[in-house]
Amino acid sequence: MSQNIKWDRRRASPEVYEDVYQSPASSEEFICKGDMSMLFVEYPKCTTCQKARKWLEGHGAAFTTRHIKDEAPTTEELKEWRARSGLPLKKFFNTSGLKYKELSLKDKLPGMSEAEQLVLLASDGMLVKRPILVGDDFVLVGFRENEWTEKVADSLG
Repeated sequence: MSQNIKWDRRRASPEVYEDVYQSPASSEEFICKGDMSMLFVEYPKCTTCQKARKWLEGHGAAFTTRHIKDEAPTTEELKEWRARSGLPLKKFFNTSGLKYKELSLKDKLPGMSEAEQLVLLASDGMLVKRPILVGDDFVLVGFRENEWTEKVADSLG
């Protein structure tokens, strides 16, 4: 991995953000010169998200942050991310979350269609597992350092 990655920190224009992520810009973007920029969907109070952010910064990764509660993923984004991740939709649910438990989703999800599950996930960002890291050729759900090292660090340099 290259430690000489040069990047500029600047406010992304909506056009740049839309071209990459098909979503309006909601935060500052780190654009890496000659390298990729990723979307980091997080809940800042979450300790796992904090660890993941620290890991990204420590590896010189270029990324845009998005607060999952303030700007929940859309059904279209979730559908695309699920397909790109290769994971079952169930893995996108925050099964440890209070909202998941309050709604008794463990019992209800098996009887719901994929379309119903996507609408439910998009209705409240706190139902979505985090962090989510979206790159050019991958989508990672949750933070597992070994997986992130394999997918992210290798593509940085």
